[in-house]
Amino acid sequence: MKKIVCAVIALAMLLSMTAFAEDATYKVGICNYVDHASLNQIVDNLVARLDAIGQEKGVTFEIDYDNCNADASVMSQIIANFIAEDVDLMVGVATPVAMQMQSATEDNRIPVVFAAVSDPISTELVASMEAPGANITGTSDFLNTNAVLDLIFAANPDAATIGLLYDVGQDASTTPIADAKAYLDEKGIAYKDYTGTNTSEVILAAQAAAADGVDAVFTPTDNTIMAAELSIYEILAEAGIPHYTGADSFALNGAFLGYGVDYANLGVETANMVSAILLDGADPAETAVMTFDNGSATINTETCEALGFDFEAVSEAFGPYCTSIFSVETAEEFE
Repeated sequence: MKKIVCAVIALAMLLSMTAFAEDATYKVGICNYVDHASLNQIVDNLVARLDAIGQEKGVTFEIDYDNCNADASVMSQIIANFIAEDVDLMVGVATPVAMQMQSATEDNRIPVVFAAVSDPISTELVASMEAPGANITGTSDFLNTNAVLDLIFAANPDAATIGLLYDVGQDASTTPIADAKAYLDEKGIAYKDYTGTNTSEVILAAQAAAADGVDAVFTPTDNTIMAAELSIYEILAEAGIPHYTGADSFALNGAFLGYGVDYANLGVETANMVSAILLDGADPAETAVMTFDNGSATINTETCEALGFDFEAVSEAFGPYCTSIFSVETAEEFE
């Protein structure tokens, strides 16, 4: 009996040594790729959730936040600073940041949690979604492209030409645009590419789509287009062209419709993953990448009216393809 008691006590001591210590401070470096509604919403909810966990567990998450504004050299410097400051974990918001963090931590093995990476497999961030295999895991905003395109034809069964608006340099757009072309090819629907790598080029691309009179425009979770949405939504709306997009923040910034994940919840779940790694000892290599239901549609009611659509009518048309439908008015940030 004494041996059993001793074994239990030894196990309890071992567990207490591996658990987090109250009053401990954990340094977390967060780098955001670009300033726009979706990614900012992720960061806001990530930080708020970490603060709540810290209060609940009696620990402190010391946040070092920065935004590289899509500048690769700035991004590298931010990450180098995190490493120099000996952070306990880094969070990369969007694919380019996650990829740079992965490269920068190959030797030091600092844990990395990514947020809003659309395709972690093709970008070789992880070996598999179930078992990432290294010091990195995170949350994915994988886009069900067919589900978005279904909405175009639910609203307008006679749509004959679809514009594809994206940045060729965005990894988040590569697979969805290929999927969109395969979908449209199968339906025998014409399409045309409109691309841009910065806001000025995106404005020109939107103007070209308007001049061509396409029946609708599709954009996946493309950060370049998202950052330019406030500059282009009126161009498309005035031309009578609905813009179907891969995130609710596009609709917030003026697009007719955003369809995809709840980015506020994605931020919360990213924080939970950070907590599991730092406080509970979860191994990123064995922590499955988290994906989300893509069933929520967000309609911009102002743009809907400008296009001459009836909100109730389009909501009814979209109903069979969505788990939920929300409405927003144009603004720069979510409240």
